[in-house]
Amino acid sequence: MSDTIAEILGTIEFVANIDEKKDCLMSQDPPESLWFNIDVEKGHGLQAGDRIKITIERI
Repeated sequence: MSDTIAEILGTIEFVANIDEKKDCLMSQDPPESLWFNIDVEKGHGLQAGDRIKITIERI
């Protein structure tokens, strides 16, 4: 069983190329929003402007 700690809804501002295997999805929306910076494996198909939801759970 897992406990949801937070759900972050946001718009990707920038996708950075980290290396040949992963990218970094980033957002620093207005101050009232939660920022995110998360590495993901390439092939995700996401781009700047896409809306996403990040869920943090204790497992």
